Amino acid sequence: MSELSAPLLRIRELNKSYGDLHVLKNVALDVNAGEVVSIIGASGSGKSTFLRCLNVMEMPQSGFMNFENFAFDFREGARAQPTSEQLRLLRASIGMVFQSYNLWPHMTVLENVVEAPLRVRKLARKQAIDEAEALLNRVGLYEKRLQYPARLSGGQQQRVAIARALAMKPQLMLFDEVTSALDPELVGEVLSLMASLAEEGMTMLLATHEIAFARDVSSRVLFFDQRVMAEDGPPGQVLRLELGRRIPGRVGENVAGQIFKRHRAILYLVYSRHAGADPSVCGVFRFPADRDPPVAVCRRRRGAGA
Repeated sequence: MSELSAPLLRIRELNKSYGDLHVLKNVALDVNAGEVVSIIGASGSGKSTFLRCLNVMEMPQSGFMNFENFAFDFREGARAQPTSEQLRLLRASIGMVFQSYNLWPHMTVLENVVEAPLRVRKLARKQAIDEAEALLNRVGLYEKRLQYPARLSGGQQQRVAIARALAMKPQLMLFDEVTSALDPELVGEVLSLMASLAEEGMTMLLATHEIAFARDVSSRVLFFDQRVMAEDGPPGQVLRLELGRRIPGRVGENVAGQIFKRHRAILYLVYSRHAGADPSVCGVFRFPADRDPPVAVCRRRRGAGA
């Protein structure tokens, strides 16, 4: 991309509050087309709220946003505040997938995927069905197209939710901790689909606790801390150096780290004053071994205790 090319998404001085609680503080971000940006941080650090502000499901109190042909000024009374019609068009260009699948239980898988293209994109029904079936084949669920969501596993339902978002042909995809509600054995199928979207050039922002995925797939990693964007850089820099520097002052003795709350038994952070993490279970990466106390991100073996 040319250095003169404008980013697909530009955010400046974004602030969001709930009453007296200042959730996002002066967040600024540029995202270029084709980038995959992972957002990590403790629960409550503002990751999900930030994603919801990007498609204006949550209205910021102030800040500026440029996306494609949209230019919004969220300050109260500003002339460039988004209108209802602009928000409808914006949300058609920014797809979002949530922790909960939010599929319509009274509709089949196919009906879930074709609903928005029919109503929002105003496609002819045959075209909408053809595109939906192609997407369901893409996510490995064509054979399930006539079943209802209740008959699917959690991983399958989440893949339908991704197909439904892709059916709008978005320019940007937002993923809000989409594997956190899944059983461990179902996480891989969803992450594999997301990795393939990244390889195809889809621009993505994702809030995640899947550290290995963020390291391997992301162009950049953002670290949210105390409701500000504390770090923005290459995955290796942010994950290995910056978090390694920050974690020792933030977690208690012999407890799971606050930075990455363990949602399941795949990845967790070990902090111990008395011994380093068992090297036989460390499958992701180690922070500097000379740090006292040592900190490591480890992959837990089947049957191992937390």
